[in-house]
Amino acid sequence: MDRMSTPEPSRPSPSSSAPSLRTVAVIGLGTMGTGLAEVLTLAGRDVVGIDISDAAALRAGAALEAATARAVERGRITEAERRAALARFRTSRELSAAADADLVIEVVPEDYDLKHEVFTALDAVVRPTAILATGTNALSVTRLAADSARPERVLGLHFFNPAPAMRLVEVVSSVLTAPDAVAAVTALARELGKEPVAVGDRPGFVADGLLFGYLNQAAAMYEARYATREDIDAAMRLGCGLPMGPLALLDLIGIDTARTVLEAMYAASHDRLHAPAPVLGQLAAAGLTGRKAGRGFYAYEAPGSSVVVPDADTPGATDGSPTGAAGREVRAVGVAGSGTMASGIAEVFAKAGYRVVLAARSQEKADAATARIAKSLARAVAKGRLTNAQADAALAAVTPAGSLDAFADVDLAIEAVAEDLEVKQQLFAALDKVCRPGAVLATTTSSLPVVACARATSRPQDVVGMHFFNPAPAMKLVEVVRTVLTADDVHATVRAVCARVGKHPVDCGDRAGFIVNALLFPYLNNAIKMVQEHYASLDEIDAAMKLGGGYPMGPFELLDVVGLDVSLAIEKVLHREFRDPGLAPAPLLEHLVAAGCLGRKTGRGFREYAKV
Repeated sequence: MDRMSTPEPSRPSPSSSAPSLRTVAVIGLGTMGTGLAEVLTLAGRDVVGIDISDAAALRAGAALEAATARAVERGRITEAERRAALARFRTSRELSAAADADLVIEVVPEDYDLKHEVFTALDAVVRPTAILATGTNALSVTRLAADSARPERVLGLHFFNPAPAMRLVEVVSSVLTAPDAVAAVTALARELGKEPVAVGDRPGFVADGLLFGYLNQAAAMYEARYATREDIDAAMRLGCGLPMGPLALLDLIGIDTARTVLEAMYAASHDRLHAPAPVLGQLAAAGLTGRKAGRGFYAYEAPGSSVVVPDADTPGATDGSPTGAAGREVRAVGVAGSGTMASGIAEVFAKAGYRVVLAARSQEKADAATARIAKSLARAVAKGRLTNAQADAALAAVTPAGSLDAFADVDLAIEAVAEDLEVKQQLFAALDKVCRPGAVLATTTSSLPVVACARATSRPQDVVGMHFFNPAPAMKLVEVVRTVLTADDVHATVRAVCARVGKHPVDCGDRAGFIVNALLFPYLNNAIKMVQEHYASLDEIDAAMKLGGGYPMGPFELLDVVGLDVSLAIEKVLHREFRDPGLAPAPLLEHLVAAGCLGRKTGRGFREYAKV
C-alpha cells in the first residue's frame, strides 16, 4: 500500500558476515517490487526480479540505478558499494529463476487466483527449505498456505510503500506457519533496517485494518455531501497532524485497491464501517481509480502524476461564505471561559489585533486566565516567534472581566466553557440578554449540537460553531459549524475572522463529531478492539500506525493524552447520533474509565505514567 509519509530511507550497511536468506526472488516488478529489490540489494542480498513484462524489468533496473546513484550523491553508500549492489540484481520473465532462492516474495496484483497461480507454480520450482511470502494485505494468507504444497513455509510479509523509506514490516503467520520461517524473515526485516511487527492472519492486519476503516468513513462523509473533499482532507491534516488527507490518500493507494481491501475486511468482520462506501465502487467502475488513472476524488495533471489540477468541484478562492454573502464587521471579541482553551482563543485574537474581553465567573479567574496568556506570549518571545513589542501589544488588547456584562459592545462572542449542554445553554441565554443586536454568538463545542445552543437564544440565526483545536495558538484548524438556522452573513463572518487570525476554516454541518472527531474516534475505538481481542499489543499497534501510516502519535498514545473519559464521551455521542453498532464504545474503554484510569492526567490509562 502507498502511504502518507515518505521519511528518509534507512540504508542498512551490507553485512560482512554471511547474511541469512542470502538469495531472494521478488515476483512482480511494480513500484513495491522495485522498492524491495533496492532495499535487498543494498543489504547485501542477491536478488532476482521476476516479471512477465520486459518493460517492467527494464523500469526496475533503471529505477535501481537511479536510486543507488542518489545514495552515492548523498553519501549513504560508496561508488564501490553501488556497483556491488547493481551486480547483485538480475531479472527474468520465468518463475524458474526462483529455483535457488532462500526466500520468495510475491507482490503481484491483489487477486487471489493470480497469487494462487504463482504459489502453485513455485511449489514445483523452489527448494523444500525456501520460504514463500505473500505481500498481500487483504487476502487470506492461511488460504494461500493451505492451497500450497508446503503450507508451513508460507507466510505474509507486508512491506509498506515506498519500501526503501517506510520502516514497518508486518510479519503475518497463519496457524500452519513454522516458527523457524517466522524467525528467519523477522531477522531479515531487522537486518534491512525495518521494524517487524508480528500479526495474525486477518484482512488489513494492524495498520491497514485501522487505516482503511477510517478511509472508508471519509469516503462516505464526502458521498453524503457533508463536507467538500478539500475540507475533509484539510481537517485531518491540520486537526490531527496527518501528512495526507484521507481522500488524497485513497487516490494515492488506488480506489480499486482500497475497495478490494475493504471487501475482504467486511467479509471477515461484517462491520458496516468496513462495507465499502458506494462511491468507491462507482469510481472504480468508471475507471477513476486515483492518481494512476489521472482522476479519482481529485483530478491530476496526467495519469501517475501527483499534481492536482482544478476541476468542476474545485471551490473558488474566498474567505467568505460559499453563498457569496458579505460578513459582518468584527472589531471586538468576547471570550467566555477561564480554562486553557478560552485563554488560548483570547491569545489568538489579541495577537491578530482584535480588542478582546476575557470574561470568567469571577474577576480572580479572569485575571488568572490573562496571566496564562502573558506566560504563553513570553514563551513565544523566548522562541523568537514574537517580538517584545508584539507580545506587549497583544497582552494590552486583553481586558479580563468577572462578568458577561463586559460583552455589551463585542461584535463576536465565543464561549469556551465546560462541555455540558445545560451549562452552554444557560450561557447562551445570558449572552442573548447581554450582547448587542447583530453580534455573532459562537460555541467551541466539539460534540454537542450547536442548534441546541442556538435555540437557547432569541436569535438562533446569529449562532454558529467555531471548533478550535487545542492548543489554540498552535493549531491551524477551525471547524465552522452551520446549523439549519445560521444566517449566511454569520457564516461568512466567522470564515473571514478565521482567515484574519491565521486559521484554516473548514465548513461542516451540525452533527456529532463534525469532521475530525467523526473520523478520528471510530479509528481509536477500533484500535482498542484490536487489543481487547488480543490481536496485537498496545506497542505493536502504536508502532504500526506511526511507522506504517505516518501518524504523529499511535492511537493509545493519543487516547491517553486526550483522556479516556473524554474519548468515551465522544464515542457515546457518535453512537447515539448514528446508531451504528460498529460505533459502540469498546468495553475495555468503558472498564478503564469506570476504574478511574483516564490517561496521563490520572497517571494511568492504557499505560502508566510517572507522577509529576
